[in-house]
Amino acid sequence: MLHKSLISPKSIVVIGGSDNIHSPGGRVLKNLIDNHFDGELFVVNPKKNHVQGVLTYSNVVDIPQVDLAIIAIAARFIPETVKILTQQKNTKGFIIFSAGFSEKDREGGQIEQEIVTLINHADGTLLGPNNIGLINQNYTGVFTTPIPKLDPKGVDFISGSGATAVFIMEAAQNTGLTFSSVYTVGNSAQIGVEEVLEYFDHNFENGVSSKVKLLYIESIKNPNKFLKHTASLIQKGCKIAAIKAGSSEEGNRAASSHTGALATSDVFIDALFKKAGIIRCFGRNELIGVAGILQQKALTGKNIAIITHAGGPAVMLTDILSKNGLKVPQLKGKACDYLIHELFDGSSVSNPIDFLATGTAEQLEIIIDYCENQFDKIDGIVVVFGSPGLTSVHDAYTVLDKKIKSCKKPIFAVLPSVINAKDEILKFINKGNIAFSDEVLFGKSLTKVYNEPLLKSNQILIKQTDNKHIKEIIKNSKNGYLSPKKANELLSHAGIDFVKEFEVETLDQLLKTEKLLKYPVVQKVVGPLHKSDSGGVILDVKNKNELLKNYNQLMKIEGAKSILIQPMLSGKEVFIGAKNEGDFSPIVMCGLGGIFIEVLKDVSVNMVPISKTEALNMIQNLKTFPILKGMRGQKGINLEKFADNIFKISNLLQIAPEIAELDINPLMATFDDIVAVDVRIRIEKREN
Repeated sequence: MLHKSLISPKSIVVIGGSDNIHSPGGRVLKNLIDNHFDGELFVVNPKKNHVQGVLTYSNVVDIPQVDLAIIAIAARFIPETVKILTQQKNTKGFIIFSAGFSEKDREGGQIEQEIVTLINHADGTLLGPNNIGLINQNYTGVFTTPIPKLDPKGVDFISGSGATAVFIMEAAQNTGLTFSSVYTVGNSAQIGVEEVLEYFDHNFENGVSSKVKLLYIESIKNPNKFLKHTASLIQKGCKIAAIKAGSSEEGNRAASSHTGALATSDVFIDALFKKAGIIRCFGRNELIGVAGILQQKALTGKNIAIITHAGGPAVMLTDILSKNGLKVPQLKGKACDYLIHELFDGSSVSNPIDFLATGTAEQLEIIIDYCENQFDKIDGIVVVFGSPGLTSVHDAYTVLDKKIKSCKKPIFAVLPSVINAKDEILKFINKGNIAFSDEVLFGKSLTKVYNEPLLKSNQILIKQTDNKHIKEIIKNSKNGYLSPKKANELLSHAGIDFVKEFEVETLDQLLKTEKLLKYPVVQKVVGPLHKSDSGGVILDVKNKNELLKNYNQLMKIEGAKSILIQPMLSGKEVFIGAKNEGDFSPIVMCGLGGIFIEVLKDVSVNMVPISKTEALNMIQNLKTFPILKGMRGQKGINLEKFADNIFKISNLLQIAPEIAELDINPLMATFDDIVAVDVRIRIEKREN
C-alpha cells in the first residue's frame, strides 16, 4: 500500500535541486514552488546556499526530518542517501528520477534492490526509479511540463512510461481533459501499476474520487492483483481505459497445439481486460478520446443525431458510427416539417441535420432543442461545428456550452477548426468542456465506449466434479502430453462426454478389437502432433480389409506409436481449447473446429473462471455463430451443451492448474448432443 507520505507529504526535500530549471532537480523544484506546495520545502545542494529562493543544505545529514524525498542525483550516490533518510530522517516517501538501475545492467539492478530493501525495512514507499514523478491535488512532484489542469473530478492516470505520460498530458490539454492525479512508475522497483490501482481501490470515495482511470502499461507483474482491483473499481462505478504496449507476436513461446498457437501474449491481455471490464485502446489519441467521452454524460442508447454545418465530416462520422454498432437514424414526421422551416433554404433535417455553412447560433440552439425534446428516438447528439475563418463562432460555442450543461441527453462537441477558431475553442474548454478535433477518431472512441465489455463475475463456484481422480491423474503424470487414454479419462472425470474409442499398438490387438467394431469407423495415428497434416486421419472406413490396410499405412508415418479407432460420427465440428501461461489465469477458447480454426481464425476467448452465461456469450460472439445456431433450414447445434462443456473445462483448469495446453478438436456437435472426438492435453508442473 502507498504510504501517506508519498500521497500527502507535509514536507519535501529535493536532493539535487538547483537553479537550472532545465535539469530534473531544478525543474521539479520550480514546479513545486509555482504550484504552491504549502508544506515545508528543503533542498540538498553542496554548492549553493539558496536555490530558487529556498534555503539549501550541503548534506542530507543536516536536513530536518522530512516526509518525502525527491531524488535527482547519480545512481551510485543514492543508496547511502536513502540509508540516511530512512534511518535518521524518518522519511517514508521516495520518488527517484535517476536512471542507471535495472533498466541499464546487472550492477544497476543490484543498486536498485539495495535501495528497495532499505525502504522496505523502513515501511516506506518508492515510486520509480527512472520516472518523471507524481502529480496529485497535494503537490506537483514531476520534473516535466506542462502541468495539466488539476481537478478532483478529472481522470486518474497511471503510466509505465514517463515520456508517454508527458505526451498524453500535452495532447489532453487541447481537448479540455483534466487530471486528478498522474503516477509514473518507471522501473516499478517496489510499486507498479497494480499497487497504485490497489491504493485507488482501497481509498475510493463515491462522490469524491475520480471515476475515470487511464492506464499506459508496459508490464503486468501480478495479473491477479491487477484484475482484483480493476474489477473492484469498476464495480464501484469507475470506468477504466488502458493501453498495453509490448504485445506483439515476437517473443511468444512457440506452441505445439492449435490453442497454443492462437493464444499469444496479446490474447491473454485482451482476455484480462475483458474480464475486468477495461476499455482497451491502442494509441495515445484514442485513449484521450475515450477519456473525454467517459468524462461526459453516458450514452444510454445507440441512436445518434449529428448536427453540422459541414457535410463531409458528418458523412465520415455517420460511416464510422454505423460500422461499429451505433445508428444515425433517419428523422421524419411533423417535428421535422416544423424544424425545416426554422432553417435556411437548402438545409436538411433527415439526419445528419445539415444547417449549412451560413447557419447561426440561434438555429443551432433550435436544432438541439428539437433533438432533446421532440425526437424521442435520439439518445445522443454530436455537434460538428468549425469555421471557414470568415466570422467568429463564439456565439455558437456559447450555445453549445449551455446545452451540454442543461440537456439530459449527452452532447459531444467536435470542433475541427483548431486554427481558425483557436481562441473560441480555448474559451469553450476553459468552461469545463471537452472538445474533439477529429470526427473519425471521435466516432471510433464513442463506439468503443458504447461497446465496452461488461464486467464479468470472477467469483464463480467450481461445479462439483470428480476432483479426487483428476488430481490423482495429474499427480501420477509426467510433464508433457498425456496419453490418449489418460487424456480421455481426465475429460471423463471433468464431465465431458467422449466418443468411445479403441487404441491398438499391434496387429493382434487390431484383430481382437475388430470384432467389437460397428462400421463405418475412423482411424487416427497417435504420435505426430497434427494428424491431418501428416495424413494420419482416415475417415469412413467401411470393412475389415480397409481397416487392416489403413493400419499398415498409418503405422509407417514417422513418429507413429499406435492407432485410435472411433465410430464415424456426423455433425458440425467445434472445438474448445485452453492455455495456461505465466501468472495469468488460464484462458479458454472456442470456435468452429477441424481445419477451420486455422483458416477462419474465428475464436472467442475468455479468462477462467467462466460462468455458463459467459460461456454462452463466448459462443454468441463468434462470427460463425449463425452457422452454429442454424440457418436456411439447417438445424444448429446444442448450444447449451456446448456452453456447458466450456464451463466444465473452466472448472477443470481451476482444479488442475498444471494443465498448460488443452485441445478438444473436434467435438462433434448436433442439435441433440455434443461429443468430444479428439483431445490433446499437455501437463507442465511448476517447481515449488
